[in-house]
Amino acid sequence: MKIKTKLNLGVGLLFTLIIILALVSAFYIFSIKKDTQNILKANYITLEYSRNMLSSLDEITKNESKAILLFDTNLKKQLINITESGEKKATENLQKKFKLLELSPKNENLKSQIRQDIFEIMKLNMNAIKVKSDIAKETAETANFSIAIVGSLCFLIAFNLLVNLPNNIANPIKELTLSIKEIANKNYSERVHFTNHNEFGDLAKSFNTMAQKLEEYNNSNLYKIFFEKKRLETLINNMHDPIIGLDNEAMVLFVNDEALKIIGLKTEDIIGKSASTLALSNDLIRSLILKEQTNSSKKTQPLKIFANGKESYFDKETISITITPTGEEKEINVGDVIILRNITIFKELDFAKTNFIATVSHELKTPIASIKLSLQLLENTSTGTINEEQKQLVESIKDDSQRLLKITAELLNLAQLETGNIQLNIEKSDPNDIVNYAIDAVKVKAEQKNIQLVTETPENLPNVKADKEKTSWVLINFLTNAITYSPENSTIIVKIISKNDQISFSVTDFGKGIDARYKNKIFDKYFQIPGSSKSGTGLGLAISKEFIDAQNGSIYVESELGLGSTFGITLKSTT
Repeated sequence: MKIKTKLNLGVGLLFTLIIILALVSAFYIFSIKKDTQNILKANYITLEYSRNMLSSLDEITKNESKAILLFDTNLKKQLINITESGEKKATENLQKKFKLLELSPKNENLKSQIRQDIFEIMKLNMNAIKVKSDIAKETAETANFSIAIVGSLCFLIAFNLLVNLPNNIANPIKELTLSIKEIANKNYSERVHFTNHNEFGDLAKSFNTMAQKLEEYNNSNLYKIFFEKKRLETLINNMHDPIIGLDNEAMVLFVNDEALKIIGLKTEDIIGKSASTLALSNDLIRSLILKEQTNSSKKTQPLKIFANGKESYFDKETISITITPTGEEKEINVGDVIILRNITIFKELDFAKTNFIATVSHELKTPIASIKLSLQLLENTSTGTINEEQKQLVESIKDDSQRLLKITAELLNLAQLETGNIQLNIEKSDPNDIVNYAIDAVKVKAEQKNIQLVTETPENLPNVKADKEKTSWVLINFLTNAITYSPENSTIIVKIISKNDQISFSVTDFGKGIDARYKNKIFDKYFQIPGSSKSGTGLGLAISKEFIDAQNGSIYVESELGLGSTFGITLKSTT
């Protein structure tokens, strides 16, 4: 039987018995009330009339007219209140004798007979009161018995509901709750075992079916995939770097909380949306996604984004996700992951470092110039002669001061580049003049190692759009490095090529070359090839790249270990 049916039957029966109890109680209370009212109305009032008539009969001798009037009044009331058997005859006899008494008020014998008639009426009513009282008592006893029977049935039904109903409902719920906790703890083998043919039985059957399916799901690969997906999402969301994932159609697959903070959107506003659509209303997404799609091959500068209550710098890295489908050999692109690495602290340190270098380099120029002036005075014979050992010391000091001056100049150039204070003077320049100026600057150093500088320049070269001074500085740096790393009695080739609307300058040496592992780092600041015995700051090539980039040119290196190196730059021509 269904629990709902049991509840309806039990509660309905209890409700019916309560109504019956109420009706029975009301019926018997009404019956008792009716019996008592009948006694009061039919008998007690007659006794009152009788007492009044006896009292007035005693007063006839004192006040005859008033007493007779009072007797007559109560007699008339009694005549209309005859209710008991024999009471009518006694009342009529009383009436006849009262009429005789009115004619002879002093007849004591007649008074005595009247008293006997009154006593007879009173006796009849007293007996009636006793009989009706017994009837009322019997009614009360019947009422008590009936109410007790119905009340006992109500108690038994209520007690049965109280004892059985909570257990019938609570025990299955308790067992089901414990089973649910086991399922929550990933014990998917848990089952409930009550099989009653009621709602709980249906619930148990459904629960066991669910647990079985969960157990099958937990043992399947789908669960493992979903679990790994959740773990990956949690890992990505807890990373401190903003991360955005795109599929191969530029739909946003995932975005972590850090990315949402700087983008200014909610998860539901971006997940599953097209990057192109989002870029129409969000400038940051446009710079992160669309620009990355169109200029993915070009190195971008750090992004300046207002984040964490201040201007922050982020280095953007885009990782293409490729897979090789089962049974195939060709990789396919399935999406991209954009990672923004917060480099604000490094940028701030870099700014501090740049300002420090600029300050120190500027302050060093004065004492270095003073050292060079002192060296010139020492070399001047008018100030006195020096011996050979002293000359060697002077030459050593001169070389060191020259090297310090070069380092100071490089550091100042670097500080200007990093602070954006570099001043360019772009003009039409003859490529040959730039090359000749650079060769003249290093000619003495090349001669010291007996290195031949060979130029290969075509005729009728167009002019180049360039800052002549800084472009020459770059070529001088190339040549200086080539001389430094070339063996004695070797050759360095300086070549100019005009192609389309570009002019290329290249410096080729035949030294030991550069390991392929270091080609991508050769233009980084302060980088020096490991194992190199040559001294330097590691800034020359980095500054050269900045000079060329500032002129919208390009810089490159080609090298093979043991076969030498070629450093080159490309600038636009005026044609």
